[in-house]
Amino acid sequence: MWTRQYKKRNTGAVILPVVALAFLGYFGFHAFNGEFGIYSSYELVERKARLEAQLADLKDERARLESRVLLMHDGTIEKDMLDEQARRSLNLTKPDEITIIRSRSNGN
Repeated sequence: MWTRQYKKRNTGAVILPVVALAFLGYFGFHAFNGEFGIYSSYELVERKARLEAQLADLKDERARLESRVLLMHDGTIEKDMLDEQARRSLNLTKPDEITIIRSRSNGN
């Protein structure tokens, strides 16, 4: 009768911890860097702050434009407003006037 002697291997005791570490590493990585992870939540908070600031700027601009529209809306256009718009669109001035050119970034 043949008898075989096997050397005991410890690979069975190592497989489970290695698989568990692989799963923990995978889910840990995605918990931090994933689409809904910790890092992404910080980016969303920063984006929200930027968009709220942009919204406030747009609301201010809209209020300014609405006030200008109200000057022309009630049936009578103010002469100064009409004169200003006509000169700006036609790019004309009177000979005795001084023209001051301002950039658009100054709120004009």
